[in-house]
Amino acid sequence: MGTSRTRRRPARPRQGASMADVARLAGVSSQTVSRVSNGFPGVTEDTRRQVLAAMRELGYRPNSAARALKRGEFRTLGVITFTLSTMGNIRTLEAIATSAAQHGYAVTLLPVAVPTQDEVNGAFSRLGELAVDAVIVIMEIHLLDAATVSLPPGVQVVVADSDAGDRYTVVDTDQAGGARDAVRHLLDLGHDTVWHLAGPEGSFAAQRRANAWRDTLTAAGRVTPPLVRGDWSAESGYQAGLRLAEEPDCTAVFAANDQMALGLLRALHERGLRVPGDISVVGFDDIPESASFLPPLTTIHQDFAEVGRLCVEGVLSKMRQDGEEHGTTLVPTRLVRRESTGAAGARVSPRPV
Repeated sequence: MGTSRTRRRPARPRQGASMADVARLAGVSSQTVSRVSNGFPGVTEDTRRQVLAAMRELGYRPNSAARALKRGEFRTLGVITFTLSTMGNIRTLEAIATSAAQHGYAVTLLPVAVPTQDEVNGAFSRLGELAVDAVIVIMEIHLLDAATVSLPPGVQVVVADSDAGDRYTVVDTDQAGGARDAVRHLLDLGHDTVWHLAGPEGSFAAQRRANAWRDTLTAAGRVTPPLVRGDWSAESGYQAGLRLAEEPDCTAVFAANDQMALGLLRALHERGLRVPGDISVVGFDDIPESASFLPPLTTIHQDFAEVGRLCVEGVLSKMRQDGEEHGTTLVPTRLVRRESTGAAGARVSPRPV
């Protein structure tokens, strides 16, 4: 008669498994399990794998709320933003999330549906209830009235895309410097003046770029053409392009973002105008697709990754109480020359509508 063997069945994942259960299954102390779950050093790689295997087998998940109470932090950053429809905000948010993860932090996003003071106040209040350690705001300064906004107690704030450096810590692209480089590039190519396709009137970035465009033309002694306004979308750039095609003196356009520049290029092409033979075009942002426009777009490169990194490092520094209380850090831009700009020449008449 054969000898029967009793097989050890794997422990079934169960709800409510404790740290002690994991320690027992892994054959280590509860302190070792704690060090592994918190990512602390001082544990050999073999032991770490053994503990992680026991966690998986038991279905154990560390209690993040308990750890937060013990440490006095939640390892979570809140991000308030007005819109996710613009490429700049999306890429800034992506950079913030990437940088936060590198520091071991999660991100809680809270979009503000309507740009009103009450909505901003409500966003800060809700983040205060969601257990975040610090807040990054991607929003216009006119919505951040220091007299009425109530910040969550003990939560540090950094603002992106703003001129609130006298009230908050601000990280922003050098909007004015980039716009100056765009206009000077076109003037250096021999164009008498530069038309501007601006962003929406309520946008801080659009305002800075438009002001720098105007100031640069004035400093060069050039005539300032009427400003043409869009809403950051390619469609608004297209409509503006149809109008600019009818301006016989327009040989150079600085568009406040690449998406509007894309619509502008389409309108000029439809009207039979060559870029850059008849009209040179410069954008702003250097989105990944701008090199594939027809023609490839000369544009101002924004370092969104650096903006996101500085925002995250700024709030972490403020949490450690070794950061600045207020002030602005500007991230430099650079001109990327491609085929959409060229020397000024005689313009042909647009194709009739």
